[in-house]
Amino acid sequence: MKKLSQNHNAIDTPKIIRVWIWTQIWVHVICGVCTLSFIFPFLDYRNKDQKIQDWSKRLLKIFNIKLVVHGADLLESVPHLIASNHISWLDIHVINAFRPIRFVAKSEVRGWPIFGWMAMQLGTVFIQRGSTRHARQVVGQMAEVLKTESICIFPEGTSTTGVTVLPFKPNLFESAIAANVPAFPLAISYLSKASGLRSESTAFIGDMGLLESMSNIIKNRSLIAQITILSPFPSAQGAGIDRKKMAAYCQESIAKAL
Repeated sequence: MKKLSQNHNAIDTPKIIRVWIWTQIWVHVICGVCTLSFIFPFLDYRNKDQKIQDWSKRLLKIFNIKLVVHGADLLESVPHLIASNHISWLDIHVINAFRPIRFVAKSEVRGWPIFGWMAMQLGTVFIQRGSTRHARQVVGQMAEVLKTESICIFPEGTSTTGVTVLPFKPNLFESAIAANVPAFPLAISYLSKASGLRSESTAFIGDMGLLESMSNIIKNRSLIAQITILSPFPSAQGAGIDRKKMAAYCQESIAKAL
């Protein structure tokens, strides 16, 4: 699985094709808003998940991104916590295209035009970065959700280029201990279809805006989104189990996989 880095390695997409892709994106987003507004309130849990998965798969298709998943059989049917490295806003849709799940996201996402509203409708739990008090409240919410549903977190606390995995912040792992559920590391990477090398065209870093990031992906299409599910940290209750050990295990597992 080890891949060398390659920046913006695809041939720049012609302008006329980029215009057509943007058109497809906004039509797809509008369809998503309509689904959330007029159809979601009448669906059960399973049908909602199917709509989320179908929408996410379609988004990847528009961006010409192929989804590859390794280790899917490791995931259990019972609720669990997933801890993933974080590269892009696209990570959420890649994971949802594989298997829909609840997410914890930074509070800034709630303010994003359209996408922030969509995230709220999908049950995203928002957390204020740097607020210990709010983090404790979120842990309580997560533990309650984990009784019936799985949750995905991005414990690095920020997105990166994917070259390295930053140390995982342990606070949110407390929810898995409180709910007595396993924590699965999930490694995500983006590769060029042509070369198989790591691509940074999806990286959502620094002061980059959402539209700028989307534009980078459109200009440098033909990507593979690769997900690898790794062996879980066991159900969290027991002597000697704490959130720091759980966070370190997940971070080290992902770093080795990448």
